[in-house]
Amino acid sequence: MALRLLYLIFIRLLGLLLLLSRSEAAKDTELLALRHENVVLRRQLGVRPHLTWPDRAVLAALAHHLPGRLRRHRLVTPGTLLSWHRRLLRWKWKQKRARTGRPPISEELTGLILRLARENPTWGSTRIQGELRRLGHRVGASTIRRILRSAGLGPAPRRGRSTGPTWREFVRAQASGLLAADFFHVDTAGLTRLYAFVVMEVGTRTVHILGVTAHPTAAWATQLARNLLADLGERDSGFRYLLRDRDSRYTQAFDAVFSSDGIEILKTAPQAPKMNAHAERFIRTARAECTDRMLIYNEQHARRVLAQYAEHYNTGRPHRALNLRAPADDPDVIPFPAQRIQRHDVLSGLIHEYRNAA
Repeated sequence: MALRLLYLIFIRLLGLLLLLSRSEAAKDTELLALRHENVVLRRQLGVRPHLTWPDRAVLAALAHHLPGRLRRHRLVTPGTLLSWHRRLLRWKWKQKRARTGRPPISEELTGLILRLARENPTWGSTRIQGELRRLGHRVGASTIRRILRSAGLGPAPRRGRSTGPTWREFVRAQASGLLAADFFHVDTAGLTRLYAFVVMEVGTRTVHILGVTAHPTAAWATQLARNLLADLGERDSGFRYLLRDRDSRYTQAFDAVFSSDGIEILKTAPQAPKMNAHAERFIRTARAECTDRMLIYNEQHARRVLAQYAEHYNTGRPHRALNLRAPADDPDVIPFPAQRIQRHDVLSGLIHEYRNAA
């Protein structure tokens, strides 16, 4: 619009320069012709023409220099100019309508409320209100309840069907004091099936391959449990639970070994391997990286191979679940990049480890 106004002003100034070079008789003749054309256009249209605001500005400026008797015959009359002025006054002093009620909640704050509610199922609206105030947001408890209700979240103490923590929440909370045990099989080149017994310290993901045999028995599993506690030594007091399935090799004698040291036995549901997900994930990783990529000759070979892989898993493998650090890495030590990197082969080059050269 502003560009159009400048264009119209330029055109009118150019027309004024052209009029100065013409005679008075030619100007009067042109005025009569234009007035007659104006009368014809009004008679054909029958309505007032629509003018844009640049057109109104140019006509208002030109009408200011016309004689009074001629202004009455123009499209722009004094009444039109006054109406335009009143419209400009209304536009200048126009005020926004005052909002009534509470101010609206922003999408960011709504998302924060839903996040707090989902991540903390036991928090009520008042608890969420206090946490938001500590973060610098003042929101009413009734507003929080309305937002939760509209998102389909029920009231505290728990927003869901269960009245207690989920299995994943329980395992995460107890990870530092949790042991996970499981059996897995390895098939040899001679089609003999061997069974290995593994226990994982869930808090650090450290694994212990306790034994390999072709004929696992309850007495064998019980003896491996005694060996594990002997290897842990004083660290066994830091463990509270042992998670296992319902295999028949886990007998009362097996459970009594851990119960005597204050370790409670937790049994998974029947045919529910995801309840022991950490041990199952290690077994899958061991098969994908080790046993499925080589032929196992016999029991002694399987024991040696799994022992080397367990050492690689605990010391040389950057475990993805815990900040890309191996279980035996010191979390307080950040290594500096070296100029030379050395490769260390595990299992005759089946697995490679990379270390900084001294």
